[in-house]
This record gives sequence, C-alpha cells and structure tokens, in this order.
Amino acid sequence: MRRLMLVGTLVPLAVAAAAVLLPLAGPGWAALAALPLLALTAWGWRLLERNWRSWRYAERADDLLLSRGVLWRETTVVPYGRMQLVEVMSGPLARRFGLASVQLHTAAAASDARIPGVLPEEASRLRERLTELGQARSAGL
Repeated sequence: MRRLMLVGTLVPLAVAAAAVLLPLAGPGWAALAALPLLALTAWGWRLLERNWRSWRYAERADDLLLSRGVLWRETTVVPYGRMQLVEVMSGPLARRFGLASVQLHTAAAASDARIPGVLPEEASRLRERLTELGQARSAGL
C-alpha cells in the first residue's frame, strides 16, 4: 500500500518534470530532471520494505511485546492488565489491500501501541484475545 503511494506520487512528478523540460531544454535536461525522482522512488521502495519487515509483535504470558524500527529500534511492552481499549481500524485504502491496524489504548496517556498492516481476521482475533486477557488481568485491580 505504501509502495503504491510512493510510486503514485514520485513517478508522475518525474514524468511531469520531464514533460515540461523536454520542449524547453531538450531530452538531456529532461532526463536529468526525472532521474533523481526515479532514483528516489527506487530507494524508497527498498526502504519501505525494510520498515515493513521491522514491525513485530509477540503475545507473552503477562504482556504484549511490540518492536519496530530500522535505524532506531523501539520496543514497547504492554501489560495485559493495563489495556483499556483495543480497536481495529481499517481505512479505505487499507481495506482495498485487505489490511487492518490494531490500536491499543492503555492507562498511560502517551502510549503508542499499535500493530499496523495485519490481515483483518488476525486483527479481529487479536482484539478478542487481548480484550479477554485484559479483562482477566485487570479483575484484581
């Protein structure tokens, strides 16, 4: 989905830059204007794959472990007993590609616990499981 957005943005910019410069300055300058944008598209294509592969989650006995990041790695541990709300979200573009995101709301106001890009069936399963575990663990609070 993000690759489609990347290509849908940068390739038309490269074509437009080349189309404007071709009649004004010739084919050499048109290619010179389009080449950096096409190179940026290829670089972004690879970077998006690395970013996508960096997201991980693991359901452990007492908490949910979330990990993400390529250069700066970030690990978040969310105890089941601290979960207040588990949402499954899917925008129009994500639905078109058959994806959903799971957003976890905890007692901490600044928590950014989310799992993007999962299949809707897995997102529903996670919502049910995490809600069940959250209710079971918070019963003693």
